[in-house]
Amino acid sequence: MPEHKVPLEKRRFAKDQRAMLTRAEAALWTVLRAGRLNGLKFKRQVPFGRYVADFACAEHRLIVELDGELHGTEERAQADFERDAWFREQGFRTLRLPNDLVLGGIELAAEQILQACSSPSPGRLRRPPSPSEGEGRGGNRSPGSG
Repeated sequence: MPEHKVPLEKRRFAKDQRAMLTRAEAALWTVLRAGRLNGLKFKRQVPFGRYVADFACAEHRLIVELDGELHGTEERAQADFERDAWFREQGFRTLRLPNDLVLGGIELAAEQILQACSSPSPGRLRRPPSPSEGEGRGGNRSPGSG
């Protein structure tokens, strides 16, 4: 799927990650695998340059990232913002879903993915929210936003 050379170490890391799914990744993968979500073809743990995307749909140029508790820090929010910006430079939109949403409402997560895939234009990149602003990293965000 990537249009650029991926270092061997990153390919190995992605392969290892495919063997060690989190609960949230496993739950979402049961919905996405084998075209089960409206025939959309997703791959998981896809290496792109220096990053590995949790899930990717090449047809719709969509990256789906699952965010756990560690994504609630300001430092991690900035790193995620930079990662999303890099994916955007490669022509991909990023949809970030909190693990809690996937584990507690897989239907809503699937709906957000379908909505992102049907969206004709990528969402705007925005500054990552600081935890002091009250939004945190686990809230609902519009599809395609960083």
